[in-house]
Amino acid sequence: MKTFRFVLVYARKYVKPLVLTVVSMVLLVGARLVIPWIIRAMIAEVQHPAGAQAGLDTMLRLALLALGTYLLRAVLQFIRSYMAHVAGWGVVADCRRHVYEHLQQLSLRFYADKQTGQLMSRVINDSDKLETLIAHAVPDTLVNSLTFLGVGAVLFSLDWRLALLSMIPVPLVVFGMRGFAKYVLPAFRSRQKELGELNATLNDNLSGIREIKAFTREEIEAVRVGEYIMHYRDSMLHALRLMATFHPFVQFASSLGTIVLIYFGGQMAFQQTLPIEDLVAFFLYIEMLYQPVMELSRAWESVQEAAAGAERVAELLDQEPEVCDVPDAAELPDRVQGKIVFHDVGFRYDRGDVVLEGIDLVIDSGAVVALVGPTGVGKTTLASLIPRFYDVSEGSITLDGFDLRDVTVASLRRQISIVLQDVFLFHGTARENILFGRHDATEEDVIEAAKIANAHEFITRLPEGYDTLIGERGVKLSGGQKQRLAIARAVLKDAPILILDEATSSVDTETEMLIQQALERLMVGRTTVIIAHRLSTIRNADVIVVLEGSRITEMGTHDELMSRNGLYRHLNEVQVHMEAQGKPAGTE
Repeated sequence: MKTFRFVLVYARKYVKPLVLTVVSMVLLVGARLVIPWIIRAMIAEVQHPAGAQAGLDTMLRLALLALGTYLLRAVLQFIRSYMAHVAGWGVVADCRRHVYEHLQQLSLRFYADKQTGQLMSRVINDSDKLETLIAHAVPDTLVNSLTFLGVGAVLFSLDWRLALLSMIPVPLVVFGMRGFAKYVLPAFRSRQKELGELNATLNDNLSGIREIKAFTREEIEAVRVGEYIMHYRDSMLHALRLMATFHPFVQFASSLGTIVLIYFGGQMAFQQTLPIEDLVAFFLYIEMLYQPVMELSRAWESVQEAAAGAERVAELLDQEPEVCDVPDAAELPDRVQGKIVFHDVGFRYDRGDVVLEGIDLVIDSGAVVALVGPTGVGKTTLASLIPRFYDVSEGSITLDGFDLRDVTVASLRRQISIVLQDVFLFHGTARENILFGRHDATEEDVIEAAKIANAHEFITRLPEGYDTLIGERGVKLSGGQKQRLAIARAVLKDAPILILDEATSSVDTETEMLIQQALERLMVGRTTVIIAHRLSTIRNADVIVVLEGSRITEMGTHDELMSRNGLYRHLNEVQVHMEAQGKPAGTE
């Protein structure tokens, strides 16, 4: 019932096609009941003719009635099938959209230990089972239930004693369905889980195909993926084995009704207590009586599959967003001044590890602040608190006097542009990736942003210029080109606050110069927070903040910090020494 309530939330939108489905199904059941009755009437007329011409006229009427019934059945089957699919795929589409929207609301903390393939499996494969429930399982259950009741009523009208005897196997089938339910649902749930793990593994391996080739892991990964494929096969076969046991059991139980009819119906006909036409009608209707029973067993399989899929989708929707708007959250102005203040900020992950504590920091409007320190000290986490990718565990952060938790997330993030070291570009054209910063920008705006980012020149040299497909994650571009495209995206957004993860690492000197020029243009007039790995790039920052052991240990300009015998001076000297030896500089 929980599954049906979950699906009903989405099905309410499709009342009209569902009503048409139900009405057509009811009429379809009636049409199916007419044919055996026509055959009974034909046999009765042959056995007791009213006359040659009258008999021929009756046969013509019965044939025309059968023709009309079959035509009506064809139309009703079309309406029933198509309308059920309209509702079914509508429910799936709405559910998938809802799940995706919900996933976007969840914080980054939720994604920290989740595989993309697992989430995709729930959005696509598990939600797909809802269509089976709406378009097949529920309609089939309803039509077969109506058929069973209709046929039962007809049988009782012919001979109630023989009808009761024919239904002796029905309780056996019902108890069988109840018994199998407790084994089948867990089996299908396990199958869906194995499918999710298979999808997750395939997604990881296809995304990391370059690394697999570079480390010659093809054979090892083929074996590992093969194991997941075999696990899914085994879980599928386990579920199918249960159903393969169930179906023959139902068919055997259903055949008992025919055996009963042969014995008792034959005796009654032999003793002439049951007209021969009624006995023939009984045989025709008894097949119709147990056909729904067998179809119900198959529909039950679909219900179990759908229930397993719906459970996994519902589990995802039950996840509460950690970062969300409070009631009556304020909208920030269209463009803030950009003063950011950290008040005794602390942050820890769910497992209790302290990442930041006692952070007091004032970032003035338009200032350039650099965050430096050893790897893993919390620089990225501190910067991620500004756009509320995470919420602080202690203290507060204000923007122009507004507590970040008291403003809407959308209005806050509209004020911030981010350029990361690990650039993510979407599969599409160069233009589309720049427009990600502001979808309604003009062509002139796009080109101007590309020029500021020193990207226009290399874009125009691409085979189709701005309309060139750059591949998944920008695979057709070099590292420097991807970074400049990301900078153009940030330029186009034109937000008053800028967060930069060192964008000049791992590139050649000429590319570094182009990127640095682009960043300097981008930083003009903006409050800028730089997560610095290469200290030579932040010498001119207004304030350099040194993090160590989850706290701020030093703060000042480059000259001020170099005059002290602290961590910043030590890191700087180490990098200068490494660069003199031709080694890559960093703060490791």
